[in-house]
Amino acid sequence: MPGEVRVLVFQAVHDDEQLAQVRAAYHQVSERLAQVPGMLGNELLRSPMDASVLVVMSRWESLAAFQKWESGAEHRQDTAPLRPFRDTRTAAGFALYEVDAAY
Repeated sequence: MPGEVRVLVFQAVHDDEQLAQVRAAYHQVSERLAQVPGMLGNELLRSPMDASVLVVMSRWESLAAFQKWESGAEHRQDTAPLRPFRDTRTAAGFALYEVDAAY
């Protein structure tokens, strides 16, 4: 697992209707991304401390694989359904981490 990358994209919802919309968008985006080389999978996470906070956490085989997809033309189209729910309460809408160690 060292060398793998985790990308966290922060989402926000204000009510149950938006939550349903985020879930639907997440599934739509995930179907598109399932075919992207180097992507190992993703999860939709929801904070138990603040139900308005969600995170899409994707797993990539390498930073190079993520960067290749991110710089491609499909990136913006693939993720468009989730973009309206980006959490603007944070300075950065996403975070990128490389796995340093794992068990």
